[in-house]
Amino acid sequence: MKLVIAVIQGDDVGAVRRVLPAAGFRLTEVDSLGGFLRENNVTLLIGTEGTRLAELWRLLGENCLTRTEFISPFQPTYGTGEMFLPRPVEVQVGGATVWVLDVEQFAPL
Repeated sequence: MKLVIAVIQGDDVGAVRRVLPAAGFRLTEVDSLGGFLRENNVTLLIGTEGTRLAELWRLLGENCLTRTEFISPFQPTYGTGEMFLPRPVEVQVGGATVWVLDVEQFAPL
């Protein structure tokens, strides 16, 4: 038995919510917030047999897409007659960050 912890960008979670249960994967969803960009994320806890990891990996890869966005790296600062407008920086968002843990024992309560 494996526990898969997948942190998924908010824009991708709708598709993942549809395809994983349709494929027979059961999951628990925990809302989370990204660090650097403060983007909405969802952390999924998925229990599965080790033999189904490849299928799960494929479904996550097909439905968690990476995208490019432009962000302003700093807030504009205003001083005495000065204005600093930084150039937008291109960053990659989306996709999924996934951890797979061995489960020694599982018992529903």
